[in-house]
Amino acid sequence: MSKEECITGVDIGSNQVCCVVGRQTAETGVIEILGGARLPCRGVKGGVVINLHETATAIQQVIEKVEESAAVTVQQINLGLRGNHIESMNTHGAINISRTDKEITAEDVSGAIENGKTIRLSPDREILHTISQEFSLNHQRGVPNPVGMEGNFLEVDVHILTASSSHLSNIYKATAQAGFEVSESIYGLLAVGGVVVTQEEKELGCLLIDFGGLTTGIAIYTEGSIRFSKELQIGSDFITRDISHNLRTSQTVAQDIKEKYGLAMASLLKDDTKFEYTGVDGRTVRECARRQLVDVIQPRLDQILVMIDDEVRKSNLADAIVTGGIIITGGGAKLEGMLQACEQALNSSARLGLPQDVKGAEEIVANMSYATAIGLLKAEVSSTFSQPMDKRTRKSGSSWLSRVRGWVDGTF
Repeated sequence: MSKEECITGVDIGSNQVCCVVGRQTAETGVIEILGGARLPCRGVKGGVVINLHETATAIQQVIEKVEESAAVTVQQINLGLRGNHIESMNTHGAINISRTDKEITAEDVSGAIENGKTIRLSPDREILHTISQEFSLNHQRGVPNPVGMEGNFLEVDVHILTASSSHLSNIYKATAQAGFEVSESIYGLLAVGGVVVTQEEKELGCLLIDFGGLTTGIAIYTEGSIRFSKELQIGSDFITRDISHNLRTSQTVAQDIKEKYGLAMASLLKDDTKFEYTGVDGRTVRECARRQLVDVIQPRLDQILVMIDDEVRKSNLADAIVTGGIIITGGGAKLEGMLQACEQALNSSARLGLPQDVKGAEEIVANMSYATAIGLLKAEVSSTFSQPMDKRTRKSGSSWLSRVRGWVDGTF
């Protein structure tokens, strides 16, 4: 299969790298997943590269694993970015139409958006995305697309996401060392929102929660567009650490315990079943009651949900999310009882956020750990994101592995 026929999404998560390869079905527009894989990565912490070599190795290995299973050759990728260095703000842009012909053109729209991007940034920060929320024409709000209409004064509200230039450069360097070229750089929270939140929910108003390992992303949609986004410096791995500490076992065993026996709320506990596990030495067999485990999990989860509630209240959009409710996704959302815990803490209905208009192996499309990577495939298809960065800084053509891949493709 040629590279034009498939799309590759690589999600640089809190402490892992996730890759999905798929293609768009021409007849229906549905994304068909051809393969996917996840690998732990010690070179990444909270979406930020802390070791170039280990990150590059993980990217290379996870893509090669997918290439083998899906029988494709990957050269370009859509790269999902995370981390608390990504910040957001809402701004306003405007432009006067002084021509005799008052018909709004695409250039006028671009000009208004560019004016909205006129913000002060420190030398180490750059604009990652600029998303138009709503247009106004001659002070009439709620214009979805002003192109072709007539008016004297065009305004636009925009949601701007900025990122640390040095952190981005490190991710691009790791990708180049792995031998791949970055086609698009996309904030992971936007990518997953594009595939798990319906347009009707965005219109009604809703809250998206993406439970990652070391970070938790939240986004508020209303009137069809994103209005608020935030990356919290806490995630489901904090729960795993608490289990590891309290039960005196390894992180790996603690993760397994959380997935098999974990529960978000004590009120959901039906029986106090006991289970066995190995201690931190890998040999000593210990026993724990499920109620004891819930007593470890619930305080940390409550802390995360309180932090989310605080951010929602500070956004002044708490009332806007009631109708559409809460959509939860990410690996941390798989904890049993998470829906009920979110509903109780945030006082709204909740549902699990699984990718929509996607088909493929159940272990990938029904696994919320892959949701962001799948969203990266949809992001390229919809072309809803703008990347103002010079793509030359994101190329990996100088990488020897990239040159080898190109030679192999051209020869065979």
